[in-house]
Amino acid sequence: MKHTLSVVVEDKPGALGRITTMFARRGFNIDSLAVGPTERPGVSCITLRVDCSHHSLEQIEKQIHKLVNVLRVTELVSGEAVERELLVARVTVPPARRGELLRATDALGGRLLDVGPEAVVLEISGTTEELDAFHELCRPYGIADLVRTGRIGVPRASTKRRAARRLAAIG
Repeated sequence: MKHTLSVVVEDKPGALGRITTMFARRGFNIDSLAVGPTERPGVSCITLRVDCSHHSLEQIEKQIHKLVNVLRVTELVSGEAVERELLVARVTVPPARRGELLRATDALGGRLLDVGPEAVVLEISGTTEELDAFHELCRPYGIADLVRTGRIGVPRASTKRRAARRLAAIG
């Protein structure tokens, strides 16, 4: 089963390396990886996706918690988190067919970033499934280049409110 982990770390040299090495030593492949700064200076968030059993995930979380510079490890549970990826594609499309591609891109929430004589550069963010669909939409036109970020995410705002209400009801 695929699991998404959000690992908050001190932004120090070696923090990412220690985490990825831990996965490699235990024989787990990281399917997706994204790293970026948080709202707190000196703190970064590593979002990674791994295919493993629930039991293995528990062991992974415990091992990550033990690593230097790790502040917090959270599983982003499907349905309780908002998760997104970004796709940027350079699509070779003749000027006569650009209108249809741009209308489809706009309908899917994407946008035009650049126009050249033989190609356009498009971007779209969304779920993995939405980006897969956009990729398939672009394929018949001719994809010259395509890159995708790793998955990123945060817990849903509604999930936090529900948890706060439960805590208030208890206390």
